Amino acid sequence: MRILVVGAAGAVGRAAAGELSRRHQIVSAGRSAGDVTVDLMSEDSVRAMYAKLGKLDAVVSCAGHVHFGPVSAMAPAQFRKGLDDKLMGQINLVLLGLPHVNDGGSFTLTSGVLDRDPVRQGANAAAVNGAIGAFVRAAALEMPRGIRINAVSPGLLEESAAKYDGFFPGHEPVSSARVGLGYAKSVDGALTGQVFAIG
Repeated sequence: MRILVVGAAGAVGRAAAGELSRRHQIVSAGRSAGDVTVDLMSEDSVRAMYAKLGKLDAVVSCAGHVHFGPVSAMAPAQFRKGLDDKLMGQINLVLLGLPHVNDGGSFTLTSGVLDRDPVRQGANAAAVNGAIGAFVRAAALEMPRGIRINAVSPGLLEESAAKYDGFFPGHEPVSSARVGLGYAKSVDGALTGQVFAIG
């Protein structure tokens, strides 16, 4: 299969691309690195990427940023960061990408652990992750041409634990290999409308 991995340069993206590249052709994309660059918050940029790449068998999104900070000091514009970036960015990939994915293909989005195991200062991430899961479950009911859609919800990666030191008390980090298997389950499997929790 020919698979687009958006955010392939990040920790989660490397895990996904590393596992999927064992069996498939990977096309990488990102804001500043990859075979093609794309800004997921720009509909024009997403359209241009798809037009350049042509038909795909699967689209995997490991991209998007959220705001970490205390609710008591959070401004609406800061909360909107995650909605515009991680949530709408990935939804843009689906809505604009449907004509470019082959019959029987798939989309895999990325949420995260905080909607099911929240931490202080993670309200924006929790809300966005929950919304991604809800979108996937509902959108699966309407996907045309046998296209599937799922999300992978990874816990804190081992290689990212130092970066987020203190933010995830009591969370057991998960290996990149385990996270990669979640993307394999979504892309190579038969399930749809699922959120695969890893860790």
